[in-house]
Amino acid sequence: MKKYAMIAVVAVAGLTSTAVKAQSKVGYINAQAVIEAMPEAKKATDSLQLYQESLEKDGKSLVDEYTAKTKDFNDKAASMTDNMKDLKAREIQDIQKRIEDYRQSAEQKIDQRRSELLKPIYDKARKAIEDASKEKGYTYVIDGSSGILLVSPPGDDLMPAVKVKLGIK
Repeated sequence: MKKYAMIAVVAVAGLTSTAVKAQSKVGYINAQAVIEAMPEAKKATDSLQLYQESLEKDGKSLVDEYTAKTKDFNDKAASMTDNMKDLKAREIQDIQKRIEDYRQSAEQKIDQRRSELLKPIYDKARKAIEDASKEKGYTYVIDGSSGILLVSPPGDDLMPAVKVKLGIK
């Protein structure tokens, strides 16, 4: 009797898992391609590029100052006293440190600006993907842009539905 009960439990569990499996629908999308197709992404990239160029322009004055002081030091080193050489060498090292500090600060500012500009775009794309997947009945959506997905059926690509949601042609 226990044997039949156990067989019945295993059979019900097998049928249930098959029914659950049948209810799961998996789709895929290249999220990076969606974001690149969005007009907002192009605007954000252009804005970020302009910001980066303005920071580089500001940093160029430090590099110019470093170049001038180094050239001056090399030209006049033979006629300088040891104390004067030490003083000029410290000035050059100070400028080098300021350049490095500026570069680090500029990288942080660029990263922060990138986050500020791209977060709303990523959120909008994610919402469109979620909406399209709900409409199409998908319970799981895999991001194929990472290159991990090797085989996928072409009918499950959500790219067209998400582009429609975003108004992208």
